[in-house]
Amino acid sequence: MDKDITIRLAQQPEADALLGRSPLAALVGMLLDQQVPMEWAFSGPYTIARRMDADDLDAHVIAAYDPEAFAALLSEKPAVHRYPGSMAKRVQQLCAYLVEHYDGDAEGIWRDAGSGAELLRRLRDLPGFGEQKAQIFLALLGKRFGVRPKGWREAAGGYGEAGVHRSAADITGPESLAKVREYKQEHKAAAKAAKAAKAHGGEA
Repeated sequence: MDKDITIRLAQQPEADALLGRSPLAALVGMLLDQQVPMEWAFSGPYTIARRMDADDLDAHVIAAYDPEAFAALLSEKPAVHRYPGSMAKRVQQLCAYLVEHYDGDAEGIWRDAGSGAELLRRLRDLPGFGEQKAQIFLALLGKRFGVRPKGWREAAGGYGEAGVHRSAADITGPESLAKVREYKQEHKAAAKAAKAAKAHGGEA
């Protein structure tokens, strides 16, 4: 990963610098990005590293960490996530998977991926990564980290499109963060309206 990449996901200089230089931190940030504000999720890896007295996250160390102690680490105030206990478990599962399949090297997931479809499949195989999360992270790799195997935009679906503000992949600062938040709110409202209309139609 290019060491000069500028990331603005956490909206905190030190946390964003870690995301830019550490493939595992970026992956863990993406894992944490659910049911909490995006900046909270993506500042999580930096908080975890700091509480472990480390400059970076290490998959081997996290995978081998005592589960109760690791959950306590994430639960310390301010908590790393709204659900620190369950997220601690997920982070450890992700790190254990990386140790088993990639010798703990997160960048190994995309370093030799021959196509966007192959990279998407590898990301989908990760614990805690469903189709949507895998596509968003693939778009993030392509747009912000310069990881662009053939067909990456297509594999990332709507998140891979240029000039959109749909996900973490499109954030370059506070302005784009606000646009992504606006898109997510509109998307959620539309889904809610469609569900209500369907329920109403079913009653008729």
